[in-house]
Amino acid sequence: MVKNHSLARAISDASWRELRSMLEYKARWYGRTVVAVDRWLPSSKLCSACGALQDRMPLNIREWTCACGAVHDRDVNAAKNVLATGPAES
Repeated sequence: MVKNHSLARAISDASWRELRSMLEYKARWYGRTVVAVDRWLPSSKLCSACGALQDRMPLNIREWTCACGAVHDRDVNAAKNVLATGPAES
């Protein structure tokens, strides 16, 4: 572990940039497109059924029910929102 938090963040960011760069390269190679969504998209807190945004949701909440009645698994809901947002941002 790196004790310097700024250095640790820089290393982590560089790793993500490198991964994205490799993905974009391979996508071009195979004639595909990479679509990146906003880093701060509240994908876990946004209801994929009605679009309502939850105010707060601590990380220990794994399942939640929206006011519209839809029951969501946090990770599955986030994946649905990212999938729906991707084409809109391209």
